[in-house]
Amino acid sequence: MLLLALSIAPGIAISLYIFWKDRFNREPHLNLIVCFVLGCLSIIPAIIIQLLTVKPVERWMGEGIFYTAVFAYLIVGFSEEWSKYIMLRYYAYPRKSFDEPFDGIVYSVMIGMGFATVENILYVQQHGLGTAIVRMFLSVPAHATFAILMGYFAGKAKFKPQRRKFYLFTGVFWAAFFHGTYDFFLFLQGDPLVNKYLSDALLFVGAVASFALAVWFSKKAINEHRNLSKEMFQNKI
Repeated sequence: MLLLALSIAPGIAISLYIFWKDRFNREPHLNLIVCFVLGCLSIIPAIIIQLLTVKPVERWMGEGIFYTAVFAYLIVGFSEEWSKYIMLRYYAYPRKSFDEPFDGIVYSVMIGMGFATVENILYVQQHGLGTAIVRMFLSVPAHATFAILMGYFAGKAKFKPQRRKFYLFTGVFWAAFFHGTYDFFLFLQGDPLVNKYLSDALLFVGAVASFALAVWFSKKAINEHRNLSKEMFQNKI
């Protein structure tokens, strides 16, 4: 029961934090709950893509750092962010309630936290308390930063329809890039060839550094869109 609580708590906490940040024109509770549930379900297409691609790519490329890069950025990073994007694009994006730039971040984070919560449950049940604690402070917040970046550009796309495709693509790209970079450093840990030059500790620092950079960009994205939303809200009064 404790492991389950520790698995669920980070995603719920981050969802509530983003909801609290959306002070000027809050989204309907039902939409947010649906987004969280869709985020939970978005892990299914991601797993299917990974199962269909891992073995063929491994046979084609063999083991090594280049395969690890493809695995981290494309097989894992892109498949998971694309799966979340589908839910954002075809459920949240068309909503009438998506009526200010910050809403892109709110809906995207709800979806991302749904995904991260299910993933967290699976990992924690398999690996135990230590994994729960590490993921509480790294992996789940990392998913939140990926979602914020995607949602930031979704908010831009919504209110600049002439550049919609560009912004939506950019959001998926940067979410997948930071996701892949974070995973790439983690996946390299334990690789004997890489460990000749870089220790696992240094690789872990690389993962944390990519996470910290994503956090920095996320804070800027939140502040920019909250200020825009505040202006829109005040102009309506």
